[in-house]
Amino acid sequence: MSEKGVYPMDRPIKNVPNLTSELRQDIVESPTVIRNASGIRLFGKRIKSIIYSTDVAVLANCDADAILAVYPWTPNTRILDAVSRVANVPILAGIGGGLTKGLRSATVGRFAEENGAQAVVMNAPTSLTTIASVERVVDVPIIYTVVNQNIDLLARIKAGVDAFNVAGGAGTADLVRWVREHLGNVYPNFPIIASGGKTTEQISATIDAGANAITYTAYGISEQTFHEKMEHYRAEQRG
Repeated sequence: MSEKGVYPMDRPIKNVPNLTSELRQDIVESPTVIRNASGIRLFGKRIKSIIYSTDVAVLANCDADAILAVYPWTPNTRILDAVSRVANVPILAGIGGGLTKGLRSATVGRFAEENGAQAVVMNAPTSLTTIASVERVVDVPIIYTVVNQNIDLLARIKAGVDAFNVAGGAGTADLVRWVREHLGNVYPNFPIIASGGKTTEQISATIDAGANAITYTAYGISEQTFHEKMEHYRAEQRG
């Protein structure tokens, strides 16, 4: 990592042999450029690509290093249970922080840990009090979601945050760079996960800005894949 927290991109992507089977050729593959990220070690496992989905069919058929299981409703332990049943990689489980907060977030966090989640994720409105409450009851890393610059990063780290999940939309790369600059020499190697965007260029820019791991979305993947399969079957039947 350079002095400004920028990760070099001059290393070529290694040619990795691929082993698969006839029945499992249509897995959801993460963008190859994500392999340029430095990665984050989570309980010894190096994580670079993180799929953002709660679609269990997609999660059972993807090559991501980890799963970001967050959604826009109050945390539901049955959803986490469903995800954990099909996941074969670490789960970063959302436990609220906005409407769901305080003791309830801490309780959901404890359940998430006991049911296999290897980290818990708290959303942007999470207060320092809620972070501290969760930190007291879980033994897995706490990831806090950063959505803009109106935040005291160091105060959240002091309260118990172990990594940042940067989600700034089209401005994510700039927001990652801001986080790196504000952590400065105090926390030069602090883990940063970030949404990479839809293109290779956007993902590369986010990695260059200092993101260690990249999330990518899987919206509509099941429907798209099923549509392609059905078109193929129709073509076969037409002869």
